[in-house]
Amino acid sequence: MLNRLNALPRDARDTLFLLAVIAWIVMPQVNHLPIWCTALAAAVLAWRGWLAVAGRPLPSLGWRLALLAVTLGATLWSHRTLLGRDAGVTLIVVLLTLKTLELRARRDAFVIFFLGFFTMLTNFFFSQSLLTAAAMLVALLGLLTALVNAHLVVGRPPLTTALKTASWMALLGAPIMAVLFVLFPRIAPLWGIPSDAMSGRSGLSATMQVGHIASLALDGSVAMRIKFDGAPPPQSVLYFRGPVLSRFDGREWLPPAVRPGQRELPANLNVLGPPVNYEVTLEPSNRPWLFVLDATAQPPRLPGFELRQTPHLQWLTNRPLTDIVRYGASSHPDFRYGPTRASGAALIALRDDVALPAGYNPRTIELAAELRRDPALAAAPAPVLVQAVLQRLRTGGYRYTLDPGVSGQHSADEFWFDRREGFCEHIASAFVILMRALDVPARVVTGYQGGEVNSVDGFWTVRQSDAHAWAEVWVDGTGWTRVDPTGAVSPGRIGTFQRLQAPQGVIATALVTLSPDLLARLRASWEAVNNSWNQWVLNYTQSKQLNLLKNLGFETPSWEDLARLLMGIVVLASLVGAAWTLWERTQHDPWLRL
Repeated sequence: MLNRLNALPRDARDTLFLLAVIAWIVMPQVNHLPIWCTALAAAVLAWRGWLAVAGRPLPSLGWRLALLAVTLGATLWSHRTLLGRDAGVTLIVVLLTLKTLELRARRDAFVIFFLGFFTMLTNFFFSQSLLTAAAMLVALLGLLTALVNAHLVVGRPPLTTALKTASWMALLGAPIMAVLFVLFPRIAPLWGIPSDAMSGRSGLSATMQVGHIASLALDGSVAMRIKFDGAPPPQSVLYFRGPVLSRFDGREWLPPAVRPGQRELPANLNVLGPPVNYEVTLEPSNRPWLFVLDATAQPPRLPGFELRQTPHLQWLTNRPLTDIVRYGASSHPDFRYGPTRASGAALIALRDDVALPAGYNPRTIELAAELRRDPALAAAPAPVLVQAVLQRLRTGGYRYTLDPGVSGQHSADEFWFDRREGFCEHIASAFVILMRALDVPARVVTGYQGGEVNSVDGFWTVRQSDAHAWAEVWVDGTGWTRVDPTGAVSPGRIGTFQRLQAPQGVIATALVTLSPDLLARLRASWEAVNNSWNQWVLNYTQSKQLNLLKNLGFETPSWEDLARLLMGIVVLASLVGAAWTLWERTQHDPWLRL
């Protein structure tokens, strides 16, 4: 195979190398491109490679115009627009490949080189991970090698020669890149990725339909990482609060609604005991939610954002989080909140937390009436009723499962009487519905529970598979109290990190078979490296830049100081380069200079 490639004319060999580099650039975006775009790009690259090997002439202008028209029409059909991130990336990928069909002169090659550089950058619209950066570094070296090779006009220089020159150029450019990365002012919102780059991101939703969180259990991606100051709390108290859902329409749980003229009740948060201090590195979610350990009396420390706390203790930012953010917080696992007496405005609000839609779950409502007919429960307060329902979950043969099947119209009835199995949202939803049928105010809380410590870097990792739903019950004289009915069905889910796992792939299964700990160690090492990338590269914010200036002696640094310092370094580097050039010229023989 190598002999056949070496026997090709230089133009054909160079063309094949450039086509391989373009394919490498496009490959990471295959999952984000329409199927027709991937197929068309692959077909065009294969066609162009065949033309180069066979020495055939390039297609006529009519062919190229027809393919361009097909590209524009298909892009408009797929995205309903020619503007925006997705449509723009689709167009640039196809146009880059189509440009290879008119690769005749060095001028055409240079256009392809710089289109390739631009297309390479679009990969970061979808992912800024370490793996993507490494792949694009290889692409950068490939494009630089092709660019250098195009300037070697004599003979048939080996690609290794061009690669050495390209690598040396990249090495010389690395200090400049580092200086620009550290000092180039990050002025929001110009510095970042488009907001529509988060369209495919998975995670918790603002609503909960029974079965949604179970799908997240299949997603092992990282939701956030936590660094505790000192020893972390027990896993059983690691509840990271997200959306609180108090309206139920029979199929879906929705956020609380505020009626016109109705005033939201204050949180009345009362924290107890010493705080737990920690720092969270939150992955982008395109949601304005900050997940904190229940409960925080003071706002999380997140510069550049305006924060507010809802009456349900959820922290919200003033804009969606489309980048990795890092914030500090202090939480009190022991807390009380909400109204303590059912009177006045509190009574009106609590009525909404016992409301149930008509025509749904009749057997669950009858079960509540049956419990109330028990003399021991007829006039029992909320804590006694809660314990009675939890005891039913413990002893009634109920099972915690990742695949309970699709729920029908009466989801609570199916859980209590038919299936007797479910994931956390099935259990929490059925529990809240039964408590409301018992005339006890209750609602669903979603978020994350638990996590695991990374043995390599010591960070506590919370994954999407740790998404969880639990309940809150209002108790007279106390306020809202957390009740996790999943713990009654499967105590290990709340305590000792016993998660339901999705089926492993062939490679992962083989690794586990060979060495049960090997896969865990490899995963911990890779995530520790990724965490370092997130902490020091992706989360290098303007505040960190200004802190750097403080360390350099600036008393009240600003982004203008950053710009001046950067310009000074650029000017100094230019003067040093000019001086080196003048000195280097004096080392040549005068006749050689002439």
